[in-house]
Amino acid sequence: MMEPPNQPPVMVDQVKDLNNLAHLLETQTRVAVDTESNSLFAYAEQVCLIQFSIPGSDFMVDPIALPDLSSLGKLFADPRIEKIFHAAEYDLICLKRDFDFEFNSVFDTMQAARILGRTNVGLASMLESEFGVIIEKKFQRANWGERPLTPAMLAYARLDSYYLIDLRDRLYAELVDKGLLALALEDFRRVTRVDAGSTELEPPTWWRLPGSQSLNPQQCSVLQALVEYRDQQARRADLPHFKVLSNQTLLQIAEELPLTWDALADIPSLSARQRDRHHTGLLAAVKRGMDTPPPPRPVNHRRSDAVLERLEILRDWRKETARKLEVESDVVLPREVLEEIAIKAPATQGDLRILMKELPWRFEQYGSRILTAIHQKEPS
Repeated sequence: MMEPPNQPPVMVDQVKDLNNLAHLLETQTRVAVDTESNSLFAYAEQVCLIQFSIPGSDFMVDPIALPDLSSLGKLFADPRIEKIFHAAEYDLICLKRDFDFEFNSVFDTMQAARILGRTNVGLASMLESEFGVIIEKKFQRANWGERPLTPAMLAYARLDSYYLIDLRDRLYAELVDKGLLALALEDFRRVTRVDAGSTELEPPTWWRLPGSQSLNPQQCSVLQALVEYRDQQARRADLPHFKVLSNQTLLQIAEELPLTWDALADIPSLSARQRDRHHTGLLAAVKRGMDTPPPPRPVNHRRSDAVLERLEILRDWRKETARKLEVESDVVLPREVLEEIAIKAPATQGDLRILMKELPWRFEQYGSRILTAIHQKEPS
């Protein structure tokens, strides 16, 4: 079992201390990083804490006290310094969204574990299995936007980065031993090309709610009005949408079209407290939706039979390959690449190489088999 930290982390909430930390981190070859956000408690999520660990020291950077973190940009962009994350994609998206950082040289311990065929890849599970370390989970859903942060919260947050360098070293050695390092590096490079715009918090539209596609035009119009009402209330209260009214509740109201308090009381998922608080706004939204022309449905770009057949062939090949390797299917070939291959139907190795330009290891390993699979039977 690894020894726990024997000295407290350094809190960084002053500009001078942040600049000193940035200079220190730029002298390292490896830095472990984690973030904490307030997605469960705020209308617009933000990064509320950034943890850094290097051998012998741990640092807690407070973005709420230090809204300008541009001095850390050089660290994240420097290809000579490896930044170690666990489940890097979400952290990178949040850091890109809030601070516009660019990223190079990332090691993702969760993706490394997935490539190695691990099934329990959560950080707590991995630390327990690898090091015998038990992490208290009660702060996983804490409100990291509150201040001051308690010593217990800081101790919890510190452990999310404290063990990452040692975990990385174990996984790296196993990747090398199994000849999978090139595959892992391929995925690490891909994750640095995050698109923060795809995760911006916008008012949800009716067609994003599960079950909305089965509604008739009038119900769709009402659902859109309900979504707009919920967004207004969430923004006003600075709460995430689900803490105001659930998607299920909005969908049930749109299906039933209640126009009275009693009818609203019959909605199964609407609590009495929610009904008392929102009945006026909900009934007004229903009426407004019924008086409004239905919103246009998104265009359904139907794929041709040939594309669908290639998709099925490729998915079957990927599933069988993953089964033999004892990994998840997307480790063999990411979904978006598989779909692009099915749509464009490359005829030659050169055509396929272009589609897989970000996946050179996979192209060398699987390129011939992919071409054989999609052309062994010409789609009808």
